[in-house]
Amino acid sequence: MQQMSYKLIGSCLAASLSFFAAGCQESTKETNAPNEEERLGEEQEWSYGGETGPEHWGNLDPAYADCVNGNEQSPVNIEFSQVAEGEDNAGNMEINYQPAVFTFVHNGHTIQAENPSEVNRLTIDEKEYELAQFHFHTPSEHEFNGEKYEMELHLVHEGENGQLAVLGVMLQEGEENEELSKAWENLPETEREEDITVDDPIDVQALLPENQESFYYDGSLTTPPCTEEVKWSIFEQPMEMSKEQIEDFQRIFPDNHRPVQEQNDRGIMKSLN
Repeated sequence: MQQMSYKLIGSCLAASLSFFAAGCQESTKETNAPNEEERLGEEQEWSYGGETGPEHWGNLDPAYADCVNGNEQSPVNIEFSQVAEGEDNAGNMEINYQPAVFTFVHNGHTIQAENPSEVNRLTIDEKEYELAQFHFHTPSEHEFNGEKYEMELHLVHEGENGQLAVLGVMLQEGEENEELSKAWENLPETEREEDITVDDPIDVQALLPENQESFYYDGSLTTPPCTEEVKWSIFEQPMEMSKEQIEDFQRIFPDNHRPVQEQNDRGIMKSLN
């Protein structure tokens, strides 16, 4: 969820990311709620490898302290045998998405889709969040039973007071994802390249699996500053993208994932929506 740090974070927390930034961003309107980078300003640059890679994030800047000192960091490995079924409808969500026009941005860490409208909303445990942005990671950041998928989609939402909620969708090789096909024809390949606005509305609902059973837990942004108190919901059923679509993304970002973090005392629950 890199990028919630992106714009969301810009607005308040990052909990916008704005992946977000990246992400989620991660807003005002990263993780995305705002761009993580917009929020961080002149803070130390980070990356996915070398001396500025994930294992060093916590030492790059005091603002990134949660990356190394936090107790509720994301992503995590979801071991199905250790997941408990939610009680009293906890974690239940209502997704209200409508087709909207998105702009695709290369923010240096991922391809992020941003949308200034307020038509896409998510309600979790009676709290409402607005979709700020969505972005991609390869390979997947979360793991199922210790296994990764080819990619992972993060949809970053921001609520009142900057609270963040992120939906995660595992992506596997299969049929072409028609909803993303037009955007994929002209992905921005460099950070300096002009942002790409897809004139045809994208139905974000079509990016989600039909079976919406999900795992939920309390976590963080998956990119600096690794802000915690982010509500995560990861769909169990994966979606598909074609081999060509996956390779198109990986040509731009060969690897932009954060390794799984310690679960510590957190429980992971399953919601049967």
